[in-house]
Amino acid sequence: MVFSCKVGVYVVVLLVASGMAMGATPKKAVNVPFGRNYVPTWALDHIKYFNGGNEIQLLLDKYTGTGFQSKGSYLFGQFSMHIKMVPGDSAGTVTAFYLSSQNSEHDEVDFEFLGNRSGQPYILQTNVFTGGKGDREQRIFLWFDPTKAYHSYSILWNLHQIVFFVDDIPIRVFKNSKDLGVKFPFNQPMKLYSSLWNADDWATRGGLEKTDWSKAPFVASYKGFHIDGCESSVNAKYCATRGKHWWDQKAYQDLDAYQYRRLKWVRKRFTIYNYCTDRVRFPKMAPECKRDRDA
Repeated sequence: MVFSCKVGVYVVVLLVASGMAMGATPKKAVNVPFGRNYVPTWALDHIKYFNGGNEIQLLLDKYTGTGFQSKGSYLFGQFSMHIKMVPGDSAGTVTAFYLSSQNSEHDEVDFEFLGNRSGQPYILQTNVFTGGKGDREQRIFLWFDPTKAYHSYSILWNLHQIVFFVDDIPIRVFKNSKDLGVKFPFNQPMKLYSSLWNADDWATRGGLEKTDWSKAPFVASYKGFHIDGCESSVNAKYCATRGKHWWDQKAYQDLDAYQYRRLKWVRKRFTIYNYCTDRVRFPKMAPECKRDRDA
């Protein structure tokens, strides 16, 4: 088996106000054209290109949505996107950005942005599938209007943890809890996907709010198509050069104290659902939730 690692070269370490790099904060990159790392997957006429392919728009109408995927499959790294969500009355729509493997017992790491009626806040839902098992939803309100400007959404994935970032603020950590009997994504390469689609059967207030097609087309805007990960065959069992990249280093194996404070701030002020505390759906708390609670 032959492996190759494509590691982004246009990266700078994120510096915080104190001038010191913080723990697992993802690295930043200059803008990358869409065509370098991604290809459309369906409804090609519903993707519009701007600024030489450095920005695109996905369109959703009553006939179809659209989406794109990465050219390569990856084992570990940092995956980020700058997105401006559907403005106005976006009820029923879902804008998704996620990693997913190809097998039936698949691994998946999801950002799903659930539209809403005008004036109401967007809901960001995250989920993690391991070995085909999901049902690990968490939902937050964002602390800004994601339709007014581009914001960064990133996933840091290594053998120790998966971290979801919004504008470099950690909003969720999924620790490797293999010692507790919980599967963790480590041997199935994943592609990156993004899509804009209609899900008015569940997305907004549990499906009570339907998509208003008179507002179509709905438009989500993208830029910053950066990938900094180890690219490998879809049949790969591991990345041959694992341990040699920045995301494997000690600073990225856990959050630091500042990041944990930011994570707790998000949980305290903006979390509206956490499967770990849902005793109706899950009378017995999932094993990984103890680590989530301790975070």
